Amino acid sequence: MVKRYLSVISLAEARALVERSFPAIPGVVRVPVTAGTVGRITAAPIFARFSVPAIHLSAMDGIAVRSAETLGASEQNPVTLPDAARVNTGNIVPAGYDAVVMIEDVWVDGETYTVRKPVSPWQHIRPVGEDIGESEMILSSHHRIRPQDVGALANYGVTEVDVLNVRAGLIPTGSELVPAGVMPPPGKVVESNTLMAASVLAEAGVEAHRYPIVPDDPDRIRDAVRRGVVENDILLVSAGSSAGTRDYTADIVRDLGEVLAHGVAIKPGKPVIVGRVEGKPVIGLPGYPLAAATVLRELVMPLVARYGLPVREPGHVAARLTTSLQSDIGTDEFVLLSVGKIGDRWVAVPQSRGAGIQMSAVRANGYLRIPGDMEGAEAGKTVDVRLTVPRAEAEEAVLVTGSHDPALDYLADLVRPRGVDIHSTHLGSMGGVIALKKEECHAAPMHLLAPDGTYNTYYLERYMPGADLALLCVAERQQGIISRDGLSFDDLPGRTFINRQKGSGTRMLLDHTLAARGIDPASIPGYGREATTHLAVALAVRTGEADAGMGVYSAAKALDLAFVPVATERYELAMHRAMLDDPGIAALVETVSSAAFKQVLRNLGGYETDETGVLRG
Repeated sequence: MVKRYLSVISLAEARALVERSFPAIPGVVRVPVTAGTVGRITAAPIFARFSVPAIHLSAMDGIAVRSAETLGASEQNPVTLPDAARVNTGNIVPAGYDAVVMIEDVWVDGETYTVRKPVSPWQHIRPVGEDIGESEMILSSHHRIRPQDVGALANYGVTEVDVLNVRAGLIPTGSELVPAGVMPPPGKVVESNTLMAASVLAEAGVEAHRYPIVPDDPDRIRDAVRRGVVENDILLVSAGSSAGTRDYTADIVRDLGEVLAHGVAIKPGKPVIVGRVEGKPVIGLPGYPLAAATVLRELVMPLVARYGLPVREPGHVAARLTTSLQSDIGTDEFVLLSVGKIGDRWVAVPQSRGAGIQMSAVRANGYLRIPGDMEGAEAGKTVDVRLTVPRAEAEEAVLVTGSHDPALDYLADLVRPRGVDIHSTHLGSMGGVIALKKEECHAAPMHLLAPDGTYNTYYLERYMPGADLALLCVAERQQGIISRDGLSFDDLPGRTFINRQKGSGTRMLLDHTLAARGIDPASIPGYGREATTHLAVALAVRTGEADAGMGVYSAAKALDLAFVPVATERYELAMHRAMLDDPGIAALVETVSSAAFKQVLRNLGGYETDETGVLRG
């Protein structure tokens, strides 16, 4: 086996290596002109097979005439023509005639035509080739075919075109993989990286072919790589690029050709392999989804662009970072973000940085590159964010930061058709208050129990005195003990527990109730273990990692767990009152108040909706 990494190289060095190692010469295929031709890149100039129009046509309803015979015609001096022919728009102009007089300028008396205006030669006539002449160029080479081009090609007699063609093979390896659509048993994972890669490549016009999963057998992987190299211009081998004992990709690439690089200083994505077999690029993708996505974006797609295929360049916005990010010197790190526009400035909220957290990519609409010569980026700093969606879509983002509740996902679904894209970040209720104070979110969901038994206003007045705020009630909801066995609050001492993070309303309710009942937190094993969502608590209970946890009824119901109520609390969205004039926030408020959302809450269970949609503050 080769060692885990050869000499790790920088991203810039890796890109330069790929550029000089592969000529990137695309293939050419002939395809029929259909709707499916849109987006393909022409391999050569395309010429008209015939002229349009192919014969002189009338551009008006009127009469075809010899222009010389109309000279001197006027209202005071009408001219009766010795010869003319009646034509309509689009009719062929008979031979011998060189102009058309509009019918409204003609007196018709039986077969006699008198005109009141002269016409010049070829007036009101579409001459042969007015649109395009036979053999005239329609499209140049390296042109991306558009819908309007397809119609023109058909109109000018072109039924087939030569287009650039790049084939990419994707080989998933690993005995732990199961196909998509199969529930993976313990120890197995769904093979999704090549599906993602094929989608990324197809968007740029690459003809991507996914091969069947190859188990951890070096002979079978070697045969698959041999075949993939023969059949494709680019070969991607998914996984098999880390240090595990069953990772054979680097050895096989070395045996069949050469390993140009094993290890690039990027995070996530460091284990990438760049190899060459039969003169073709063979790229070993890391197994973690976000690492594979980074390699695709930063190394594979620049190679695809060199073949002449269209690779979309991301848009950029300058945004204020909400959280400090530490990074290793010498490594280019890419951090996924949710970005939104608050007032006239952009705000960027980091997503989870775990390479295996695919939902970070789903939730994100941008990303930040932290260069290898920087130790990170500080909160409050303006950073260059590269968008993964069109700018107009990013401007629809509504940043919701604070307490988690499953109902937020359903609210996001209901409001999306109205052009609002909710991006939720779960920092707990106090985290939401701080974000709202810094104007780093549009709305902060919260359920903070005050010493006097009220909710939310006490903390807003304490931490944001004088601020003009509004509170939108989402629901009054049940909080309680989630367990497999129907444990109550008084059963917690001695039972393993999964807690919510410090600053969350649920944690504050737990601590308040523990103190009221005289229960020492130290008597509860696992009190210090934290989760950021109610569903994470419920999952830990269902899998047996904990006997109990505190959360909302809807999370317990979703996973068919027992629930013993502890309190009913007011769950609200706090926002600056000026935000109510924002169209996105106005749509959000209307949706919370809607009958459809109230029905969703009733279906989820554990919510009282009498106050849902009420604004106060």
